[in-house]
Amino acid sequence: MEIGIVLYIIGVALLIEGGLMVVPGACALIYGESVMPYVLTALICFIIGIAFTRKKPESGFLFSREGYVATGLTWVALAFTGMLPFLFSGASDSVVDAVFETISGYTTTGSSIFTSVEDLPKGILMWRSFMHWIGGMGILVFMLAIVPFTGGTQMNIMKAESPGPSISKIVPRAQDSAKILYQIYGAMTIGLILILLLLKMPLFDALCISFGAAGTGGFSILNTGCADYTIPQQVAITIGMIAFGVNFNFYYFLLIKKLGLAFSMEEVRGYILIILVAIGLISVDLVFKGIYTSVPIAVKDAAFHVGSIITTTGYATTDCNLWPNLSQGILILLMFIGACAGSTGGGIKVSRILLMAKAYKRELSIALHPNIVKKVHMDGKSAGEDVLRNTGVYIFIYFVIFAVSVLIVSLDGFDWTTTFTAVAATFNNIGPGFGVVGTMGNFSSLSDLSKWVLSLDMLIGRLEIFPIMLLFVKNTWRKF
Repeated sequence: MEIGIVLYIIGVALLIEGGLMVVPGACALIYGESVMPYVLTALICFIIGIAFTRKKPESGFLFSREGYVATGLTWVALAFTGMLPFLFSGASDSVVDAVFETISGYTTTGSSIFTSVEDLPKGILMWRSFMHWIGGMGILVFMLAIVPFTGGTQMNIMKAESPGPSISKIVPRAQDSAKILYQIYGAMTIGLILILLLLKMPLFDALCISFGAAGTGGFSILNTGCADYTIPQQVAITIGMIAFGVNFNFYYFLLIKKLGLAFSMEEVRGYILIILVAIGLISVDLVFKGIYTSVPIAVKDAAFHVGSIITTTGYATTDCNLWPNLSQGILILLMFIGACAGSTGGGIKVSRILLMAKAYKRELSIALHPNIVKKVHMDGKSAGEDVLRNTGVYIFIYFVIFAVSVLIVSLDGFDWTTTFTAVAATFNNIGPGFGVVGTMGNFSSLSDLSKWVLSLDMLIGRLEIFPIMLLFVKNTWRKF
């Protein structure tokens, strides 16, 4: 283990985080609030960052093992420094709560411990939402776009932080891929902000909501979530959330005018199909059960919540605890499916679901014809056995961690719906669940133990298990 390059990566990330404090600091200054929470946080980040980067490693190369460790430890470091504005501002007097809120922000989960967000300072509200935007595409991917590293280092960092069963470069150089990703990400974010402004949403709200939708986060700045926004504004947010749940390779193919490659992506087609089917089923259920008398409003709310859940954003326009069991069940299934690989969304990912379905179909064929040789294909290409093995192992570990987390959280004594969906909502980086932690509730009533477990779940879910779990493996820390 070359700890020098790992510390250097962490140091660079902390320097970036310190610089980003200008965003909530400027917001606080505009609204006449104290800027000291952000100045002090930036100072601490700079001191630690400079100490870690004072000596640049001689090799400057990050191998796969160091890539996973650097990614995992960087996100942990950001959680414990990013929480400082909450403590310094007095928004929270609990380290556990501040860490939970910060990890929820960076991992784009959106689960909150605050019972009344409208009482929070504007600077803190901006920091909560801006963390979504930073963590959406990944702060290490952002770092790659602006800091030069050797080729292997770039790819190993992207592989460790980027969501999905496999990671490929958009263009030959990983650093150029990172730049392209952030250019698309930034342009789409600005586009959503402008649309919301044209629909007469206040600037502060448009910024915070767009940061959350772009990062598929979900921190609201109103106690009523998105319910008080106009129908056109809600429709724009719905489209925005769904758009950011699409694999960003799709947008790159559109930019370079390779429409055939874009629209032939099986994952994107599957993602859209799942959304349309879920909207249709929930809309019918809501109307026939008498929850809604207006079909257009039922479709609007169904689309909003389907888009919010499958992209793991977590915004809400109504209390889904009042919806029929079928509608709630569909939303819970969408929690696990998640968005596309290579997007800002969480969950298992549509690509993994498709791969496992195809692998299952292949095994049925082999059972009937033992001598047959059959490959699993995705987008016209053969999926390697290593990808299928990795996907199978991922899903197995996923459900083991999920089960253990449910057992621990159940010690709090809440009802099964609350316990199960609290873990599902945090592990899949969604935000709200059902019951006590529903769309109009929060996580404040959970015990400190449960908050620590769910915080770890959020990190494990966002980094897709391996970067965090490898930190607890003895061989990870061997020198050779």
